[in-house]
Parts: sequence; structure tokens; C-alpha cells
Amino acid sequence: MSSQPQSFGIAALLRTGTKLWLDSIDPALIGPAIASGVTGATSNPIIVADLIKSGRFDSSIANFVQGDLDDEAIAWALTDELVSNAEQAFLPIFQKTNGDDGYVSFELDPLLEDLNRELPHAERVSAYVELGRKWSKGHPNRMIKVPATPAGLESLEALAASGVPLNVTLVFSNRQYEAARDAVWRGAKNLASLSRFKSVYSIFVSRIDVYSQKQVAALSPAAQGQVGILNAQRIWQLNQTFWNNNATPLAQEIIFASTGTKNPNDTPWKYVGALAGSDIQTNPPATNDAVAASGVTFERCVDRLPSPAICDEIDRLVDFQKMEHVLMKEGLEKFSTPQKQLLDLIASKRTVVCG
Repeated sequence: MSSQPQSFGIAALLRTGTKLWLDSIDPALIGPAIASGVTGATSNPIIVADLIKSGRFDSSIANFVQGDLDDEAIAWALTDELVSNAEQAFLPIFQKTNGDDGYVSFELDPLLEDLNRELPHAERVSAYVELGRKWSKGHPNRMIKVPATPAGLESLEALAASGVPLNVTLVFSNRQYEAARDAVWRGAKNLASLSRFKSVYSIFVSRIDVYSQKQVAALSPAAQGQVGILNAQRIWQLNQTFWNNNATPLAQEIIFASTGTKNPNDTPWKYVGALAGSDIQTNPPATNDAVAASGVTFERCVDRLPSPAICDEIDRLVDFQKMEHVLMKEGLEKFSTPQKQLLDLIASKRTVVCG
């Protein structure tokens, strides 16, 4: 009986070769997550805001207020504190793997992409480079998260050349992935040594199927809901081929992100199972809980594409260039809004913690 829990759920998923990162930096979740086999974590303004709402970090906010920090400075100071604490928890994994795992992602200022601010492109690029270097310094297992926007992409070469571990996020298409990867590799080749060079590319999955359901209604029931999986699998294949031809000491990996299902008719582990077998999945805590309780014995599927007929139908009916354009527009709105909400939340917390 003692071996039975090892045959399904999280343990089975990890045995396929998938690395699992927690889509949270909640200290209450990190310990149990590591015990279950999770080896890294990601953060973003929504996660930080949810932690603030819990009231568990009011004392930290009070200390920052007493230090005469404004709302924006408090937001970044608290984010830095939370991510730093998570980094300490994952540091033994980072050390054990010689820097190949055990990272915590730190998202740079989403307001750089706020469409209402109309920052010049060059200013955005410079800010990404400056902030990436700043927030990375002194944090060996902190991964700097940069979006695959025009300015974000242009900043990657300089950041990689500075030795900053990178998580390129908001990737929806081959074009974005290839632009990001090539920029990172150009920068990395300027390093004195590649021994600590690490990059990952976060491919958003479920958002693509939400798009296809709205925008590509002509897809058959068999193909609908498979676009995100096929897109992610193909980008994974591109990444495998490129880095096999340009070998580095550490793995340069795909992160399968946005793995929580949006369709209530899907099992919560639909994307987890379809992409099992390689690289990294950053799953929401609820998705991990569902995987753990699923009773499913996961197998390697990341290199098992849908049938040729479904692939042909998707290629015929889905305009991937249009998909990228629409999802990036939506993504940028979702990207900056949570940061504004975080700042508003901190402003409201001032009266609570200092009242």
C-alpha cells in the first residue's frame, strides 16, 4: 500500500520528466509544494495582491509606510521581500542542480506596457534593461520575467549579456518565441562563460483555446480545444531542436503557462496531461490540487501531437498571426491592470495598517 500514492497524480507527472513550478509565492504553500516535488515558483502582481488581501503581511506594509515609502515603492519592496523569501526556500534545489532549477520568477514593472502612458519605445527598452539588472543583482536564483512585447524583446540581448536569468513571458506564437530565443542567445554569446546561462520561454496555452472558441467557430468539435496544445507542442519542438544544435551547460526550457482550464467541460488537468513529459509547467495551486487528487497515471504526451487531420484543420482555419495580435492586445490589458489594482490596494491598506 505504501507505494500506491506514488503511482498517480503529482508523482506520476514528475516521473514523466516534467518539472513543476508553483504559480504562487505564498509562504504557506511553498513548503508543502516543495515536499510534493515542486522545484520553482513564479510571481506576478495578482499573486502579490491576493497575499496582501489576506492581511498576513500588514506588518510589512506598516514598516514600509513608516519608512516613508510611497505606494509604488511599497509595492516593489513587498514584492522583493516575498520573492526573496521564496528564493531562500528553493535555494537548496538551485544549489543541488548547479543552477538548472530552483528559480523564482520576478516580473518587471507591467506599467512599462501601459497603453495609456505612451512611453517611447526606446525608453521602455532602457527601463527593462535597467530594472532587470537592478532586481536580479544579488539574487542567484531569481529569474527576471520580461514580456515578449517589442520593447521587451529588444531588451533581452542586453539582459542576457549581463548574465540575468530570463523568463520571457506572454509568448503566444512561433514568431515571438524565435525572436526572444535568438535575442537571448545573441546576448549569451557575449558572456565570458555559459556555465550559469539560463533562460525559459513561457508559452500561454489555455488563452489560445479561449481565443479559438470565440474567433474560429468553424473548427470541428475534435479540433476545438486543441489549438493551444498543438501550438505549445510545436514551439516546444522548435526549442528542443535549437538547443540540441546549440548545447549549453544548463537547459534552456519551455514553461507551459496558463495551464488552468477555462472550459467547464474539460478536466482540470487537460493541459497538464497533454504537455506532460518535458520542461516546466507553472500550474495554479488549484490545478496542482486537482492533479494530486486525480488518480491519473500521467504519461509523456508532449511529443504526441494531435492527429494529422486535426493538425491540418487547425492550420487551415486558424490565422496564427491574427491570433498573436489579438491575444497580445488582450494580454497587455491584463498585464498592466493588475499592477494598477495592486497600487490601489496598497493605498487603501495605508489607513488599515496605520489606523
